[in-house]
Amino acid sequence: MKANQLRLNAEKTQLIWLGTRQQLVKLPTGDVQLLSASVHPQSVVRDLGVTLDSQLTMADHVTTVCRTGYYQQRQLRQIIQSMTPTVAQTLVQAFISCWLDYAIRCFMELPTVN
Repeated sequence: MKANQLRLNAEKTQLIWLGTRQQLVKLPTGDVQLLSASVHPQSVVRDLGVTLDSQLTMADHVTTVCRTGYYQQRQLRQIIQSMTPTVAQTLVQAFISCWLDYAIRCFMELPTVN
């Protein structure tokens, strides 16, 4: 960062410790000094649209995705009455296709357990 003359924005920077419960208990819970900023470790962070928790369970990400989907579904229900049946059908099909595509991509990226 210093070589490229970049500065750390402490308000936007998130720090998370990753590990098992036993490993996480051993880590300090106070602020960590990064360059000139003091950053407090968090149990859940968001990176590139994915919500990560300290044990990588993805439970918080699934909750966030479901909440977003239900919100969009409620919004769609409110505006669908003002559309023609053909436009409404196309919009609902696009909504479902988008979420199915997202779920399939998530499923395909899961690691296999031997």
